[in-house]
Amino acid sequence: MIRIVLVDDETLVRAGVRAILDSDPGVEVVGEAGDGAEAVEVVRARRPDVVLMDIRMPGSDGITATGEILKVAPGTGVLMLTTFSDDHYIAQALEVGAGGFLLKTGDPRELLAAVRAVEAGGAYLSPTVTKRVISAFRATRPGSRATKAVESRNRIAGLSEREREVLSLIGAGLSNAEIAARLHVVEGTVKAYASNLFKHLNVRNRVEVAIIAHHANLVDESP
Repeated sequence: MIRIVLVDDETLVRAGVRAILDSDPGVEVVGEAGDGAEAVEVVRARRPDVVLMDIRMPGSDGITATGEILKVAPGTGVLMLTTFSDDHYIAQALEVGAGGFLLKTGDPRELLAAVRAVEAGGAYLSPTVTKRVISAFRATRPGSRATKAVESRNRIAGLSEREREVLSLIGAGLSNAEIAARLHVVEGTVKAYASNLFKHLNVRNRVEVAIIAHHANLVDESP
């Protein structure tokens, strides 16, 4: 059973997310909080496996709360619930150790997949927000693009042509289903390629794969 704490200042949002989670018998909501400070106390008391954390809340925000939660309960994974207006918070959330990002308007099935990924110690980033995460990450990571390009090309040197195709499409922010349709293969094949990329590139999640793809100039960045 995956134990979850929900954190959002909007009661209706919490109710909607809880309804989705309650549909899965392998998931149990063990607590709720309406702001970051309350979230820390609930997590301290309930010790959940995963926290679903809103970013913008009155008082203590989700970024601050995430950092504190990972200090008092380092075994807990934190999954951020974001909107398209939260771009400038994304890099901060990565810095403090958030395990993933989901859009509040995303597919309910994606929520359950993300919870399982984070609970298992991995990370999850919605393909829909991958480009935005990359932009925020770059903005706070100044450095030579030429140097990073060389490093990234060296890292992908041993990839097959098909693996490079999958890498470039992940970099473009496509989901596994969209990549499968583009390459005329089944989704399971794309998942296998993505898993191999994670191992070969020694990364934890899709956004790190996407960043490498961009630095290696495998993705068209024109408007």
